[in-house]
Amino acid sequence: MTEHFDVVVVGAGLSGVGAGYHLQKNCPDRSYVILEGRERLGGTWDLFRYPGIRSDSDMYTLGFSFKPWTNAKAIADGPSILSYLEETAAENGIDKHIRYRTKVKSAAWSTADAAWDVVAESEGREVRFTCNFLFMCTGYYNYARGYTPDFEGVADFNGQIAHPQFWTGDIEYKDKKVVVIGSGATAVTLVPEMAKQAASVTMLQRSPTYVVSRPSEDGIANRLRKMLPAMTAYGMTRWKNVLLQQFFFRLARKRPEKVKERMLQMVRDELGPDYDVGTHFTPSYNPWDQRVCLVPDADLFQSIREGKSTVVTGHIDRFVPEGIKLQSGEVLPADLVVTATGLELQLISDIQLSVDGAAVDLSKATTYKGMMLSDVPNLALSFGYTNASWTLKADLTCEYMCRLLNAMKKRGMRQITPRLAGAVEEKPFLDFTSGYVQRAMEKFPRQGTRKPWMLNQNYSRDLMALRFGSLDTEMEFSNPVPAGVKAA
Repeated sequence: MTEHFDVVVVGAGLSGVGAGYHLQKNCPDRSYVILEGRERLGGTWDLFRYPGIRSDSDMYTLGFSFKPWTNAKAIADGPSILSYLEETAAENGIDKHIRYRTKVKSAAWSTADAAWDVVAESEGREVRFTCNFLFMCTGYYNYARGYTPDFEGVADFNGQIAHPQFWTGDIEYKDKKVVVIGSGATAVTLVPEMAKQAASVTMLQRSPTYVVSRPSEDGIANRLRKMLPAMTAYGMTRWKNVLLQQFFFRLARKRPEKVKERMLQMVRDELGPDYDVGTHFTPSYNPWDQRVCLVPDADLFQSIREGKSTVVTGHIDRFVPEGIKLQSGEVLPADLVVTATGLELQLISDIQLSVDGAAVDLSKATTYKGMMLSDVPNLALSFGYTNASWTLKADLTCEYMCRLLNAMKKRGMRQITPRLAGAVEEKPFLDFTSGYVQRAMEKFPRQGTRKPWMLNQNYSRDLMALRFGSLDTEMEFSNPVPAGVKAA
């Protein structure tokens, strides 16, 4: 059997749950289903279970625009975020539209039918769906595989090695010597949390990352919530945080040296004049050339000050039975090594797309408004900001998709396709210098250097373009002749 829906949403994480809400609100006459390959909703916030798992941005912008975040902590732990997602899905009836253990494998567009034929696997059997519009809410990384370099001597190591993406409850670290390899958001989360119970924790980094501290609670937000209705207080806090983030990002781009010095001074203030900030917390790049790491309430710095954790900057030579040997000759003893070495980026979960029998090569496509692909009809994808919260862009993408669906219905059109009107200069989809980004960009679509093919990293600009901008700019609305019907 093949089931038909007006819209098929792939993925039941932040983006997929948001898609369900916006479809119900803005396109109530359209049917939809959410196909989720895993057995639970939540995406990242269900998959990641490592110690201390939390958001690295505030929940007033990571939360949905339509559902206030009411917890006192703005920098929330993973279980709280998952509970927020589950509550959102349940109170809006979105959970009733989710098909779990249904992993999409391919989607084929037929112009004659003006429909996608979606093939999925569910508990070992093939299931099929057709839809008029396909919305990819699959996230940006490979759920089945994380990135781990090929370290020499791993077989010689007498301890345990774990990747944070696949953390299990039986990984024991109490009273053990732990080495965390990495310096990104996962590493700076793990280190202070594990240091509460471990005998020692060492953060081993090849090169430093910018790390800034921020209070886990937003005092202004908590005061506003006591004085104003929940949605009003939430909206005001959301815009406060959006504008502050945009201000600091622009400042970092215009005056990188000044911002760099200020960020490093904040680290010196935390760790004292005798700490080697130059070696361990001074990156070789400018702020926001890579994502800045956030630590709530200076927990990482406090852990270092108290001697519970240390930072070592150096290159790994090989694993040895007792731990990790560096190129300097130093050996870091370890019972447990945690490889917080990054994600493997992946767009649309490597689902095989085709249009009228021709395979779609993502690396040859150009992104339209950061959410559609050139020459691919009736498809949108959710991809959040690199310099701000994911959900800010996901919400706007859902709104824009609904605008398109309603415009198609009003105009009596069955197909919309982004079309390049003339040549456009191309550049990488993401301009971050991070290794995990650079390793994947050859497989990602390109972006252009002009609107609407340019990927904005600015919420205010996207808000105007996606909520109020024209739907017709380099967008082809068409009405293909149905299969079996002769054109007049």
